[in-house]
Order: sequence, then C-alpha cells, then structure tokens
Amino acid sequence: MTLSPGSTELTLEPAHQPEETPVPSLAELTLEPVHCRPELLDACADLINEQWPRSRASRLHSLGQSSDAFPLCLMLLSPRPTPEAAPIVVGHARLSRVLDRPQSLLVETVVVARALRGRGFGRRLMEGLEDFAQARGFRRLHLTTHDQLQFYAHLGYHLGEPVQGLVFTSRRLSATLLRAFPRAPSPRPPYKAPSVTAQTAPRAHKGPSLPPPPPLPEPLTSSLPPPAGLPPQSLLETQYQDLRGCPIFWMEKDI
Repeated sequence: MTLSPGSTELTLEPAHQPEETPVPSLAELTLEPVHCRPELLDACADLINEQWPRSRASRLHSLGQSSDAFPLCLMLLSPRPTPEAAPIVVGHARLSRVLDRPQSLLVETVVVARALRGRGFGRRLMEGLEDFAQARGFRRLHLTTHDQLQFYAHLGYHLGEPVQGLVFTSRRLSATLLRAFPRAPSPRPPYKAPSVTAQTAPRAHKGPSLPPPPPLPEPLTSSLPPPAGLPPQSLLETQYQDLRGCPIFWMEKDI
C-alpha cells in the first residue's frame, strides 16, 4: 500500500488488489429445468427471493412443482467456476400452460442476478426460453410487466390481452372444470349493487317481515371502464391491475 504525496487517497499495489468475480460469457450459459437439477433448488430460491422476498419454504415448494407437464421453472446457468463447484444460477423464468390456448405459454417470475443486469443476460434468458417453448410445439408467449415494456418491446413483444395461466395441469380435469377457475384480471365497469326493491322477499308464516338487507359495498379493486373507442392499454398507461391493485401491462409474442 502506498500513500501519494500531497494526497489523502490510498492506492493498493497490484499484487494486493482484490480479485473481481469474472462475468460469465453469454455463449457459455445454459438453460435447464429446475426439476432436472434439484441440487440447485436452494440457489434458485435465493435468486428469486432477492427480487421478491417470500417465505423460503413457500418458494422451495413452488419450485418443487416444476415438471415437464407444466408449470415448468427454467434456470439460466453459468458454468461452474471450478471442477468441484456447482453451476451458478444467474436467471430464472417460469412457464405455465394457458387456459383455452393449447399453443400458448404464460411467462412469469423472470429475474436475473442483480450484479449481471444490463449485460445481455435478460435477453439471453428470454431468447433461450423462446427456443425451449418452440421446440415443444408452442407458438405464442404471454407475460405481464409493471415497468419493463421497452425491454420486452425490443425483444418483439407487443401489447396483448389478459390470459389465464394454469397452476397445474392434469389430463383428468375437463376443460369445463378448468374454466370454473378465476380468470385473469381485466378492465371491469364499476360494481353495481343488486336492486332489492324489484324482488319480493319470502315472508314468514308468522311475525313481522324482516327489513331488506343493505346494498353490498363496491369492491376496492374495481376500475373504471376505458373510454369509448380507446384500447384498455397503451405503452403509456393501462387499465389492467394485478392482485395487489398495481397497474400491469399484458404483452405477447408469436414464436
């Protein structure tokens, strides 16, 4: 260590400078389903929880549901730094089947390690999962985003309509039963309480009649319908919301 004359800056000698973690080459990255590499479950859970904190047990349980029958979790892996070490999980994305659209998949939980963002790893992850889906006969991908519209637009995605992803797939369940599950959020007109004056309440055989029940309150998540003639979303604003009430943009791409 040397101290420059007339300066308060410390300079480390080259031999003592800390070694930086090498950035993996994009060409060396591989994409593998998490259920094919169970030894990497913990590392994958840590990567996702860094972006979206959640119970570790819950996260591991969700990842453990990955299978070739979908939903399926894909990991973007960097080559192992040493022959004895395991590959490094640098990205993740989840693919689910879409209700009533047998050739579509819903892409969720897309994340890249913070230290590697802005270096092309997100593009490599998306291009890899597109090849993965196309090789298995799928022709369209759907996704939602809060603030990454430009990123996905550069990859060829455009604004689309909401779809319903299936959290599980079973040949024993009919399409009629699956349609009974809640669908994706979409713009809805303000909720109107049902009129109680147009119907006659059944009267008891004896005693005074009960007063009509109070009107139901409007749900907190209801949103105003889009203006007539305008689409429900654009690259600047959207009428769609997620389960927490935050605005989301629906996008899709043919592959």
